[in-house]
Amino acid sequence: MTHMAQALGDTTAVCLSAMGPVPFAAMLLGDFGAQVIRVDRPGNSGSVTGLPPQDDPRTRGHWGIGIDLRGAVGRAVLLRLVARADVFLEGMRPGAVEKLGIGPDELLAANPGLVYGRATGWGQSGPRAAEAGHDINYAGLAGGVYPLGQPDQPPLPPLNLLADFGGGGLYLALGVLAALHQREVTGRGQVVDASMVDGVASLTTMLHGMLGAGLWSDRRGDNLLDGAAHFYRTYRTADGRFVAVGALEPQFYARLLDALELPPSDWPQHDRARWPELSARLAVVFASRTRAHWEQLFAGRDACVTPVLSLAEAATSAELRERGTFVDWDGIPQPAPAPRLSESAVVERPRSGLYSHTDQVLADIGYSGDEVAALRADQVVS
Repeated sequence: MTHMAQALGDTTAVCLSAMGPVPFAAMLLGDFGAQVIRVDRPGNSGSVTGLPPQDDPRTRGHWGIGIDLRGAVGRAVLLRLVARADVFLEGMRPGAVEKLGIGPDELLAANPGLVYGRATGWGQSGPRAAEAGHDINYAGLAGGVYPLGQPDQPPLPPLNLLADFGGGGLYLALGVLAALHQREVTGRGQVVDASMVDGVASLTTMLHGMLGAGLWSDRRGDNLLDGAAHFYRTYRTADGRFVAVGALEPQFYARLLDALELPPSDWPQHDRARWPELSARLAVVFASRTRAHWEQLFAGRDACVTPVLSLAEAATSAELRERGTFVDWDGIPQPAPAPRLSESAVVERPRSGLYSHTDQVLADIGYSGDEVAALRADQVVS
């Protein structure tokens, strides 16, 4: 097999510890080969989720170092790190890094080619910029939460998938990659301002197009893709599990009816007035058999009917394991790096002790053994 280099194998990213989008973006960069150096407060390894950073798959393959950034000596250590880096990531509230003296002005002065990526909820400016919030708040304000769930129930929390990871981390990583590409032309870095509100709004672009064209109503549970249509929703099975039906196109809908032995004349697909009735009837049909029965019946029919797997089931699915969608990280099931590149290797890096590389990190930026010992003694680094 021909050896393939990693797409970002020559890239170094320094990442201030943060919640939500920043560690996810750092994981994505690391999955494609970037050397990620995570900077924490000395001795701080806490997490709002209760999962220690070294056990969080988002830190896979990363190196960690504790630096006290409140003093000039610690900031000097960070500036040395950044001077040799390609990317810097932070997720603090607007103005917080500037108060520490490590904002874009200082870091780009130390390294004009640096791509400075910053993620916030509300953006670097605006009336809410200084306010706290979480995924559900950012996604809620951007219009991403209201459409989720049943019309007679409150909207569903989006599991931090919308703002933290989709509208935040993915957009931050995309912006970083775009800035790295432009740097190849200009030689200059720049600031990537990734607001989760902006990102979630961007994710709803198609829905706004449909709304503007009169193809989407601004009511939950009343539309083609939000569970109102009997041919695009989930159904409970006899064993308390679920199947997903996504028979949008007429050919798939025809195969759905054929498999269930339902007469097309009595099951008009786009008679919206009958959607509630047909949904109720299909619910009875799917509730009559187990999920395994329906999985077997629809296997190979290309009718867009599939099982709904739990997180644990997905991680152990033989089908997904064969595909390589899930792998083990030192015994912890986790999603594999994605997407896959035909000419670039993606290495599933083993857990290597997140905070075991401090001496190596400092040596690489020119600190002697005595200097490292002094920094440790003064609790500047850990």
